[in-house]
Amino acid sequence: MEQIAGGYGLVEAPVWDPARGLYFSDVLNGGVWLLDRVGAISPVVPKRRGVGGMALHAEGGLIVGGRNIAWVGEDGETRVLLDSAAIPGAIGFNDLTTDGAGRIYVGSLAYRVFADTPKPGFLHVIDLDGSMRTLSDGVMLTNGLGFSPDGSRLYHSDARADLVRVYDVNADGSVGPWRRFATLGEGRVPDGLKVASDGSVWVADARGGRVAVFESDGAHLMDLAVPLPMVTSLCFAGDD
Repeated sequence: MEQIAGGYGLVEAPVWDPARGLYFSDVLNGGVWLLDRVGAISPVVPKRRGVGGMALHAEGGLIVGGRNIAWVGEDGETRVLLDSAAIPGAIGFNDLTTDGAGRIYVGSLAYRVFADTPKPGFLHVIDLDGSMRTLSDGVMLTNGLGFSPDGSRLYHSDARADLVRVYDVNADGSVGPWRRFATLGEGRVPDGLKVASDGSVWVADARGGRVAVFESDGAHLMDLAVPLPMVTSLCFAGDD
Protein backbone atom coordinates (compact mmCIF):
# COMPACT_ATOMS: atom_id res chain seq x y z
CA MET A 1 0.00 0.00 0.00
CA GLU A 2 1.16 3.51 -0.81
CA GLN A 3 -0.07 6.67 0.93
CA ILE A 4 -0.65 9.36 -1.65
CA ALA A 5 -2.19 12.19 0.39
CA GLY A 6 -2.44 13.15 4.04
CA GLY A 7 -3.59 15.85 6.43
CA TYR A 8 -7.31 15.56 5.77
CA GLY A 9 -10.07 15.21 8.34
CA LEU A 10 -12.31 12.47 6.91
CA VAL A 11 -11.63 11.41 3.34
CA GLU A 12 -14.68 10.12 1.45
CA ALA A 13 -16.34 9.77 -1.96
CA PRO A 14 -13.37 8.82 -4.19
CA VAL A 15 -14.20 9.03 -7.90
CA TRP A 16 -11.80 8.22 -10.74
CA ASP A 17 -11.82 10.35 -13.87
CA PRO A 18 -9.58 8.78 -16.52
CA ALA A 19 -8.85 12.18 -18.03
CA ARG A 20 -8.09 14.11 -14.85
CA GLY A 21 -7.35 11.79 -11.93
CA LEU A 22 -8.87 11.02 -8.54
CA TYR A 23 -11.48 13.25 -6.92
CA PHE A 24 -12.10 12.95 -3.17
CA SER A 25 -13.79 14.94 -0.42
CA ASP A 26 -12.93 15.97 3.13
CA VAL A 27 -16.21 15.57 5.03
CA LEU A 28 -15.14 17.32 8.22
CA ASN A 29 -12.89 20.13 7.01
CA GLY A 30 -14.70 20.71 3.76
CA GLY A 31 -13.77 20.73 0.11
CA VAL A 32 -13.61 18.45 -2.88
CA TRP A 33 -10.07 17.86 -4.13
CA LEU A 34 -8.41 16.46 -7.24
CA LEU A 35 -5.30 14.31 -7.14
CA ASP A 36 -4.22 14.65 -10.74
CA ARG A 37 -2.39 12.12 -12.86
CA VAL A 38 1.04 13.57 -12.03
CA GLY A 39 0.41 13.60 -8.27
CA ALA A 40 -0.54 17.24 -7.64
CA ILE A 41 -3.53 18.00 -5.39
CA SER A 42 -5.77 21.00 -5.98
CA PRO A 43 -9.18 22.18 -4.67
CA VAL A 44 -12.14 21.68 -7.01
CA VAL A 45 -15.12 22.60 -4.82
CA PRO A 46 -13.82 24.77 -1.96
CA LYS A 47 -15.28 24.59 1.55
CA ARG A 48 -18.35 22.43 0.86
CA ARG A 49 -18.67 20.11 3.87
CA GLY A 50 -20.35 16.76 4.37
CA VAL A 51 -19.74 15.44 0.85
CA GLY A 52 -20.13 11.70 1.40
CA GLY A 53 -20.82 10.78 -2.22
CA MET A 54 -19.89 12.00 -5.68
CA ALA A 55 -20.31 11.00 -9.32
CA LEU A 56 -19.08 12.31 -12.64
CA HIS A 57 -21.63 14.11 -14.81
CA ALA A 58 -21.85 13.12 -18.48
CA GLU A 59 -21.53 16.75 -19.58
CA GLY A 60 -18.73 17.65 -17.18
CA GLY A 61 -18.62 18.63 -13.53
CA LEU A 62 -19.58 16.59 -10.50
CA ILE A 63 -22.70 15.47 -8.67
CA VAL A 64 -22.04 15.97 -4.95
CA GLY A 65 -23.86 15.20 -1.73
CA GLY A 66 -23.99 17.08 1.56
CA ARG A 67 -26.78 19.37 2.73
CA ASN A 68 -28.32 18.87 -0.73
CA ILE A 69 -27.61 16.97 -3.93
CA ALA A 70 -26.09 19.36 -6.43
CA TRP A 71 -24.32 19.55 -9.75
CA VAL A 72 -21.14 21.62 -9.62
CA GLY A 73 -19.66 22.63 -12.95
CA GLU A 74 -16.00 23.03 -13.75
CA ASP A 75 -16.39 26.80 -13.48
CA GLY A 76 -17.99 26.53 -10.02
CA GLU A 77 -21.57 26.99 -11.18
CA THR A 78 -23.86 25.07 -8.82
CA ARG A 79 -27.35 23.75 -9.46
CA VAL A 80 -29.34 22.03 -6.68
CA LEU A 81 -30.98 18.80 -7.84
CA LEU A 82 -32.57 17.72 -4.56
CA ASP A 83 -32.84 19.71 -1.33
CA SER A 84 -33.24 18.07 2.06
CA ALA A 85 -36.25 20.35 2.69
CA ALA A 86 -38.19 18.24 0.16
CA ILE A 87 -37.96 15.20 2.46
CA PRO A 88 -39.68 15.34 5.88
CA GLY A 89 -37.14 14.96 8.67
CA ALA A 90 -34.08 14.96 6.42
CA ILE A 91 -31.10 17.18 7.17
CA GLY A 92 -28.82 16.10 4.33
CA PHE A 93 -27.52 13.25 2.22
CA ASN A 94 -24.58 10.89 2.35
CA ASP A 95 -23.41 8.46 -0.32
CA LEU A 96 -24.78 8.24 -3.85
CA THR A 97 -24.37 6.39 -7.11
CA THR A 98 -25.77 6.49 -10.64
CA ASP A 99 -27.27 3.81 -12.87
CA GLY A 100 -26.64 3.21 -16.56
CA ALA A 101 -29.43 5.59 -17.55
CA GLY A 102 -28.03 8.45 -15.46
CA ARG A 103 -30.47 8.34 -12.54
CA ILE A 104 -29.00 9.31 -9.14
CA TYR A 105 -29.56 7.01 -6.16
CA VAL A 106 -28.91 8.59 -2.77
CA GLY A 107 -29.57 8.04 0.91
CA SER A 108 -31.02 10.80 3.11
CA LEU A 109 -29.91 11.45 6.69
CA ALA A 110 -32.27 12.27 9.56
CA TYR A 111 -29.62 13.14 12.16
CA ARG A 112 -26.13 14.56 12.56
CA VAL A 113 -23.94 11.48 12.35
CA PHE A 114 -21.33 12.52 14.91
CA ALA A 115 -23.68 14.29 17.34
CA ASP A 116 -27.25 12.94 17.45
CA THR A 117 -29.11 9.78 18.32
CA PRO A 118 -29.53 7.78 15.09
CA LYS A 119 -32.86 8.03 13.29
CA PRO A 120 -33.81 6.12 10.14
CA GLY A 121 -33.57 7.74 6.75
CA PHE A 122 -34.51 6.69 3.23
CA LEU A 123 -33.21 5.62 -0.14
CA HIS A 124 -34.25 7.90 -3.02
CA VAL A 125 -33.78 8.15 -6.76
CA ILE A 126 -33.59 11.37 -8.77
CA ASP A 127 -35.01 10.69 -12.23
CA LEU A 128 -33.78 12.19 -15.48
CA ASP A 129 -36.60 14.74 -15.45
CA GLY A 130 -35.48 15.99 -12.03
CA SER A 131 -38.31 14.39 -10.05
CA MET A 132 -37.59 12.33 -6.94
CA ARG A 133 -38.99 9.00 -5.75
CA THR A 134 -38.45 7.41 -2.34
CA LEU A 135 -37.59 3.75 -2.82
CA SER A 136 -36.92 2.29 0.64
CA ASP A 137 -36.98 3.23 4.31
CA GLY A 138 -35.47 2.25 7.65
CA VAL A 139 -31.88 3.05 6.64
CA MET A 140 -29.96 4.11 9.75
CA LEU A 141 -26.89 5.40 7.87
CA THR A 142 -26.51 5.09 4.12
CA ASN A 143 -22.96 4.55 3.04
CA GLY A 144 -21.86 2.61 -0.01
CA LEU A 145 -24.16 2.27 -3.01
CA GLY A 146 -23.32 0.36 -6.17
CA PHE A 147 -24.91 -1.54 -9.06
CA SER A 148 -24.11 -4.98 -10.35
CA PRO A 149 -22.41 -4.87 -13.79
CA ASP A 150 -25.69 -5.66 -15.57
CA GLY A 151 -27.64 -3.11 -13.52
CA SER A 152 -30.09 -5.68 -12.18
CA ARG A 153 -29.11 -5.33 -8.52
CA LEU A 154 -28.33 -2.42 -6.23
CA TYR A 155 -26.08 -2.94 -3.19
CA HIS A 156 -26.47 -0.60 -0.22
CA SER A 157 -24.42 -0.37 2.99
CA ASP A 158 -26.21 0.56 6.21
CA ALA A 159 -23.33 1.44 8.52
CA ARG A 160 -25.35 1.58 11.73
CA ALA A 161 -27.00 -1.81 11.16
CA ASP A 162 -23.91 -3.86 10.16
CA LEU A 163 -25.75 -4.70 6.98
CA VAL A 164 -25.26 -4.59 3.24
CA ARG A 165 -28.66 -4.67 1.56
CA VAL A 166 -29.37 -5.79 -1.98
CA TYR A 167 -32.39 -4.80 -4.08
CA ASP A 168 -33.60 -6.12 -7.42
CA VAL A 169 -33.86 -3.19 -9.84
CA ASN A 170 -36.81 -2.73 -12.17
CA ALA A 171 -36.69 -1.29 -15.69
CA ASP A 172 -38.16 2.04 -14.52
CA GLY A 173 -35.45 2.49 -11.87
CA SER A 174 -37.59 1.43 -8.92
CA VAL A 175 -36.44 -1.41 -6.67
CA GLY A 176 -38.05 -4.39 -5.01
CA PRO A 177 -37.96 -5.16 -1.26
CA TRP A 178 -34.46 -5.31 0.14
CA ARG A 179 -32.87 -8.48 1.46
CA ARG A 180 -29.66 -9.12 3.34
CA PHE A 181 -26.60 -9.48 1.13
CA ALA A 182 -23.83 -9.53 3.75
CA THR A 183 -22.80 -8.52 7.26
CA LEU A 184 -19.29 -7.81 8.51
CA GLY A 185 -19.64 -9.03 12.10
CA GLU A 186 -20.50 -7.61 15.50
CA GLY A 187 -19.06 -4.17 16.07
CA ARG A 188 -18.07 -3.74 12.43
CA VAL A 189 -19.20 -0.89 10.20
CA PRO A 190 -19.86 -1.45 6.48
CA ASP A 191 -18.96 1.86 4.89
CA GLY A 192 -18.32 2.71 1.24
CA LEU A 193 -18.53 0.00 -1.40
CA LYS A 194 -17.76 -0.58 -5.05
CA VAL A 195 -18.70 -3.37 -7.44
CA ALA A 196 -15.97 -4.83 -9.64
CA SER A 197 -16.40 -5.77 -13.29
CA ASP A 198 -16.62 -9.45 -12.29
CA GLY A 199 -19.60 -8.68 -10.02
CA SER A 200 -17.74 -8.98 -6.72
CA VAL A 201 -18.68 -6.44 -4.06
CA TRP A 202 -15.87 -4.65 -2.19
CA VAL A 203 -16.90 -3.13 1.16
CA ALA A 204 -14.84 -0.78 3.35
CA ASP A 205 -14.90 -2.09 6.93
CA ALA A 206 -14.57 1.22 8.77
CA ARG A 207 -13.51 -0.25 12.12
CA GLY A 208 -11.95 -3.47 10.90
CA GLY A 209 -8.87 -2.23 9.08
CA ARG A 210 -9.82 -4.05 5.90
CA VAL A 211 -11.77 -4.15 2.69
CA ALA A 212 -14.08 -7.18 2.73
CA VAL A 213 -14.74 -8.74 -0.66
CA PHE A 214 -17.86 -10.76 -1.41
CA GLU A 215 -18.95 -12.84 -4.38
CA SER A 216 -22.10 -11.70 -6.16
CA ASP A 217 -24.09 -14.29 -4.16
CA GLY A 218 -22.88 -12.86 -0.83
CA ALA A 219 -20.23 -15.50 -0.12
CA HIS A 220 -17.16 -14.02 1.57
CA LEU A 221 -14.27 -14.17 -0.88
CA MET A 222 -11.32 -12.48 0.84
CA ASP A 223 -10.12 -9.57 2.97
CA LEU A 224 -7.60 -6.90 2.05
CA ALA A 225 -5.84 -5.57 5.15
CA VAL A 226 -5.48 -1.79 5.32
CA PRO A 227 -3.10 -0.52 8.06
CA LEU A 228 -5.15 2.56 8.87
CA PRO A 229 -7.33 3.35 11.89
CA MET A 230 -10.43 3.92 9.75
CA VAL A 231 -11.34 2.67 6.28
CA THR A 232 -14.22 4.72 4.93
CA SER A 233 -14.38 4.31 1.17
CA LEU A 234 -12.72 2.96 -1.94
CA CYS A 235 -12.79 3.04 -5.72
CA PHE A 236 -11.08 1.37 -8.66
CA ALA A 237 -8.66 3.69 -10.41
CA GLY A 238 -5.88 3.72 -12.95
CA ASP A 239 -5.52 2.87 -16.62
CA ASP A 240 -5.93 -0.86 -15.93
